[in-house]
Amino acid sequence: MAAAITLDKVSAGYQGTAVLHDITLSVEPGERVAIIGRSAAGKSTLLNTIYRRYPECAALIPQASSLVANLSVFHNVFMGCLDRHSMLYNLRTLVWPPAAEIAAVEQVLEAVGLEEQLFAKAGELSGGQQQRTSVARAILNGRPIVLGDEPVSALDRVQAGDVLRVLSERHETKIFAMHDLRLALEYSDRIVLLEGGRIILDEPSSRLSYERLLPHFDGELR
Repeated sequence: MAAAITLDKVSAGYQGTAVLHDITLSVEPGERVAIIGRSAAGKSTLLNTIYRRYPECAALIPQASSLVANLSVFHNVFMGCLDRHSMLYNLRTLVWPPAAEIAAVEQVLEAVGLEEQLFAKAGELSGGQQQRTSVARAILNGRPIVLGDEPVSALDRVQAGDVLRVLSERHETKIFAMHDLRLALEYSDRIVLLEGGRIILDEPSSRLSYERLLPHFDGELR
């Protein structure tokens, strides 16, 4: 079986500053991978690098919600499928949303517990609601690979588990950067630990524990 994602000795950075160094990573179709590491370890850079290399088969949930505050939840979620339609269709939907598109968006919002906010302005939502809107947009996008940069950081543990389960059901391959070690261990098959922009550990979650991983965070976690 061909890997869903393959990086071979990839380095990346911003404005001449190196962030990732010689990253070699292969993710098989169907895997659930958690990328962990201290702040500034390179997690977001790694996800963005994967996204740039696989734009046709990956949906990205950015760490910042990237919502248009003065547009409704419906319109922000619908943006997940703009590339499926003509510019004219998208403009018409902005003004007169077709019933079929409303139903499709409402369905994914229901999956993340946000259907009652369908036409609320995104800027009026709480942080957790905005995060779930970004998740719904990725689900509507429908690509087989989902990349989530702290996709449940604004949610409580119960909500976070529910959203991670929904993402697992809706996407074949899941790669999430996570700062919550317990969630990472529970909702992944594999842990990839970054330190200083390099992979220093890559093991099945079943072989790891919170206690073993905690020393790598130098007091960032409790």
